[in-house]
Amino acid sequence: MPATEEVPAETSKVATPHGQEEKVQQELAKAKTRITQLHTRIANVRMDFVHKVSNDISKSHAVVIVEDLQVRSISKSATKKAAQKSGLNRSILDASPFELRRQLEYKTQWRGGLLVAVPPQNTSRKCPECQHLSAENRKSQAKFVCLSCGFSANADWVGAVNIKEAGLASLACSQPSGEVSPSCQEPTEGIPALAWSP
Repeated sequence: MPATEEVPAETSKVATPHGQEEKVQQELAKAKTRITQLHTRIANVRMDFVHKVSNDISKSHAVVIVEDLQVRSISKSATKKAAQKSGLNRSILDASPFELRRQLEYKTQWRGGLLVAVPPQNTSRKCPECQHLSAENRKSQAKFVCLSCGFSANADWVGAVNIKEAGLASLACSQPSGEVSPSCQEPTEGIPALAWSP
């Protein structure tokens, strides 16, 4: 092939490496902008949902009982089953439990209600029927079966019942002012007064 022969027209249209790099940078910048906008939209949708749910709950309930979960300790990285745990962590953080609780707390107080936080220990292991407490009661994530009385139900439902009962029990003998609640005093109705004579 002689050196003086012309180069075909198609090959002369190939972009220079510098031009390609600039185009790639522009495309990357556009993609980053789109991703940022998408994440902002997701955060806004999540915040809107939390506002609506906390508003509905605080409007319709004078007392709200929640499990006092430590989100930071729940969402710690796992050494075993890391992929499974990271998916669970993502789901927990996507649900915004801390923000929901924060909003519930101020909205219930604003409406004259009360938010009660219950310690999470053993809420999913105690039988709501016979009060038997055992880790073996909950053999799977979804199913609760009491080893003592045989009661079985959805594990989340059992946890919710136990949280409600613990919250009501903590309310029974406590008042924000420090006064004794009437429910903790002995009944006075129907008891005949004893005549006292000096």
